[in-house]
Amino acid sequence: MAGATHKIVKAPKTEDRRIFVATGVTGNIRVEWAMARWNQSTPVNWSKTEYLMWLDQFSPLGFLVAEARNVAVEAFLQQGFEWLVFIDHDTIIPPDFLIRVNTRIMTERIPVWCGLYFTKSIPSEPLVFRGLGGSYFADWKLGDKVWVDGIPMGCTVIHNSILKAVWEESEEYTYNGMKMRRVFETPLKIWEDPISHTWKSIAGTEDLHWCKKVVDNDIFTKAGWPQYAKKPHPFLCDTSVFCKHIDPAGNIYPSRGEEKFFERKRSKPSKNSRS
Repeated sequence: MAGATHKIVKAPKTEDRRIFVATGVTGNIRVEWAMARWNQSTPVNWSKTEYLMWLDQFSPLGFLVAEARNVAVEAFLQQGFEWLVFIDHDTIIPPDFLIRVNTRIMTERIPVWCGLYFTKSIPSEPLVFRGLGGSYFADWKLGDKVWVDGIPMGCTVIHNSILKAVWEESEEYTYNGMKMRRVFETPLKIWEDPISHTWKSIAGTEDLHWCKKVVDNDIFTKAGWPQYAKKPHPFLCDTSVFCKHIDPAGNIYPSRGEEKFFERKRSKPSKNSRS
């Protein structure tokens, strides 16, 4: 249960509190990322706020990935913004990303959606998921809107109501002297099975764990989006928002043309367009 002592104190609402961009960094970024990030085409009459999170666990600030996201969520909720946009420091976004964000907000009102990017590995695999433990979902063509039940957070847009509902149900904890709530957490559990007397473990990433929490706790209904609670795959991955993944050495993924497989695939509207 969430602690009663830790509450969100909202800033006065103003007309410019629409988009809140949060970026996690280790202290160094690639020039390719910087050029993509700050050479964005900007929509007309546009307003956004930037928020930088320092992730280097060896610095005095000492945030890990989940904790950095939790700090960003709290700042976002306190300041009364409508949409949180996560852009991670190793995700290179396309030049028209902000225009796409603006258009979707005005015309589609989808509470949680993300762009497409691939793993930093060889071969590189798309981070598009339906079900845990079954590898990636492959029945789509590059450019499709794919409904999934798990998304990464490197290029993701989330509505205030979703994060507020999760925040209110998340327990309070202290990390590096700072109080926060477990909106995001990296799952890691090791235990001995009392029946089989064998050791078992669960490990994962904070993004897929957050998606599971949203579904399991019926957050869409609680946040005022009941139509999404009925979907077997309630999160949207827009594969036309094709991002690149970059490592500290400047290697960009996919690096061997793995995306071309999804350019050649025959689109199947009966599956790709449905939830």
